[in-house]
Amino acid sequence: MTRATKTYVSETVSRLKPSGIRRFFDLAASMEGVISLGVGEPDFVTAWSVREACILSLEQGYTSYTANAGLLELRQEISSYLSRKFGLFYRPEGEVLVTVGASQALDLALRAIVNPGDEVIVVEPSFVSYGPLVALAGGVPISVRTNGADQFKLRPQQIEEVVSSRTKALILCSPNNPTGTVLNQEDLAAIARLVEKYDLLVISDEIYAELTYDEPYTSFPAVEGMRERTILVSGFSKGFAMTGWRLGFVAAPEEVLQAMLKIHQYTMMCAPTMAQYGAIEALKNGEHDVDEMRKSYRRRRNYFVQSLNDIGLHCHLPGGAFYAFPSIASTGMASEQFAERLLLEEKVAVVPGSVFGASGEGYVRCSYASSLEQLQEAIKRMKRFLSRL
Repeated sequence: MTRATKTYVSETVSRLKPSGIRRFFDLAASMEGVISLGVGEPDFVTAWSVREACILSLEQGYTSYTANAGLLELRQEISSYLSRKFGLFYRPEGEVLVTVGASQALDLALRAIVNPGDEVIVVEPSFVSYGPLVALAGGVPISVRTNGADQFKLRPQQIEEVVSSRTKALILCSPNNPTGTVLNQEDLAAIARLVEKYDLLVISDEIYAELTYDEPYTSFPAVEGMRERTILVSGFSKGFAMTGWRLGFVAAPEEVLQAMLKIHQYTMMCAPTMAQYGAIEALKNGEHDVDEMRKSYRRRRNYFVQSLNDIGLHCHLPGGAFYAFPSIASTGMASEQFAERLLLEEKVAVVPGSVFGASGEGYVRCSYASSLEQLQEAIKRMKRFLSRL
């Protein structure tokens, strides 16, 4: 075989599609005057006390590796946080792992549990990385399509329609990215019965757990019988406005957690030391800052979702995260066409719903993690765009 016909890239990676979100970010970045509703990131700066704790750790020379699992003090704070917020208890010494963002936690979880050919149920619309991470772990992602008429809630019968003898796990995300949908205690209990019936593991992505607005949050492992079946993934990026710090964590039964730690040792060693010191401060003293952000997001959500409905884009009221997921069916356009024209004609960047799976077609994701003034201007531009169609 000559070099001209030979490829060194693996077939698995070759088959992966690039993130559909990035194309619109790159296009928007090349234009002046764009209002971006596409970025899945808080518009708040990390609290000063957290930044100060990080600076102090550098001044004191804490620049070496930590334990592979993370600073014990941070793991203790994570354990305490999960206990007081969600009624969960995980031993800091063997059931908590500090990771480089929740993204690495998801990757570790899948690689730790998936055998070649195992099926993993992915609930659509879904965060863009779930399916690719399953494939990279050697598994087969199996999509379950939720629908807007039911506010994109996962129902037990939808799991039963796709589960098979090869199904190993289910990935849940509540509050959901991109829909903002929150599964309440009753929803989760119904799903839990199916998880037990089919002997499944659940990877519960709870990165937006701090950002819920209308009812108390229920963590999936807090549902009766689910702690031993759940890998809880979370982190500091969203609720604590620490996206660039790249710090997440996992809480899981010891057998699974130690398997994840084994992979983490070989691929990452440990999370950044100074970020870990910042996270300790965030968990100890950051609750007020989180409360203020939550209140601000709730006000923006209420304004933005009502305004979308007023201009003719039907949108359910999302219970959490900082995304609205309006239907664009009334325009007769596909999601990608709508997003591209809105960007080019009115300089408003949104994300096509189709990048989150087939069930996202006909919708767009809009982040309301922007100032109220920007949201008001975005609505004005979107209304003008719609009036020309």
